[in-house]
Amino acid sequence: MSLCYSSNLITLHSAKHQRLSLSFSSESSQFIKLFRVSSTPYEPIKFSRERLKLYASLPPSQVVETTPSTYRNKNPKDVNVLVVGSTGYIGKFVVKELVKRGFNVIAIARERSGIKGSNDKDETLAQLRGANVCFSDVTNLDTFEESLNSLGVSFDVVVSCLASRNGGVKDSWKIDYEATKNSLLAGRKLGASHFVLLSAICVQKPLLEFQRAKLKFEAELMKEAEEDDGFTYSIVRPTAFFKSLGGQVEFVKDGKPYVMFGDGKLCACKPMSEPDLASFIADCVLSEDKINRVLPIGGPGKALTPLEQGEMLFKLLGKEPKFLKVPIGIMDFAIGVLDFLVKIFPSLEDAAEFGKIGRYYAAESMLLLDPETGEYSAEKTPSYGNDTLEEFFAMVLREGMAGQELGEQTIF
Repeated sequence: MSLCYSSNLITLHSAKHQRLSLSFSSESSQFIKLFRVSSTPYEPIKFSRERLKLYASLPPSQVVETTPSTYRNKNPKDVNVLVVGSTGYIGKFVVKELVKRGFNVIAIARERSGIKGSNDKDETLAQLRGANVCFSDVTNLDTFEESLNSLGVSFDVVVSCLASRNGGVKDSWKIDYEATKNSLLAGRKLGASHFVLLSAICVQKPLLEFQRAKLKFEAELMKEAEEDDGFTYSIVRPTAFFKSLGGQVEFVKDGKPYVMFGDGKLCACKPMSEPDLASFIADCVLSEDKINRVLPIGGPGKALTPLEQGEMLFKLLGKEPKFLKVPIGIMDFAIGVLDFLVKIFPSLEDAAEFGKIGRYYAAESMLLLDPETGEYSAEKTPSYGNDTLEEFFAMVLREGMAGQELGEQTIF
């Protein structure tokens, strides 16, 4: 049985993001607790040009000739948009943006949502004001289809903001692949002719289970469009979110050093705010230039390394920069231990995967991977929006990180 509501209240809370983040112990000893970290010593990962071409997201190579769906000729209020993952960190912003643009939004939510199911139905309705909220289980196809059928409406577009809660092996395949596929199957049965997928820019170099799960669904989504010229997709691959870079603001404000791995230049990103990303995703609903394309996207301005992010934060505070440089070998050691233990204790499988996730984000840039050079390219990573990381840091210094909790996605 499904329960569906229309909400007239709103409370925005941040809950979820695509890129895992770093937060550090405030102990004066600077002890770092490693919960997530890759199983091999660090060295630049080399891919053949052929393999890079398979995974790298160059939009021109992804364009497929198609006839635009007729729903794009409708007034937004007559376009039914089904949003799954609506209570996730980005999902809430997407729902808000779609409602603001006048679309008829049907948001799917769990009966208990938020970090570890902390939000009940009333809180969910408040967060998704303006949308028609349907409580169901997208991980169970039969239940999900029954819920949608009970609404008695058809859909024009499905927008998926689903993402695994912690990046664990089983959870990644259950959410990033199976649940996302369920949303495609169920939406297609009820008329959806366009699918907008929130993916991640890091799938270009797939070394983690959640990346492989996302890529498997991406491939099936593309195949669906190839076989049916009346169906289209937009695959959005964003860079890092502001929230994932704000974990150290409070510590630095309290006089602690800014912690980074290696020399602070191992990775870079073009940070993007949640509202800007939501706006880009909403653009994909009607924009014909985003049909059947893989769309890497970053925020405005230059790419920033952890070192530059730390320098920006100290400048805002008017303090002399003070850094703690952690050898990435510490993460490699922790991963080696976990990989050994998982052979004896299979239940530690997720702990080992978390280690690899942390290691990946400590060393890999969240930028477009150029298949011709095999290098990350800040210049070729598209920019969108107006919000800057410096503005976000300034806001957090004034107001704190309330509403930016990482929950199950915390690495350290």
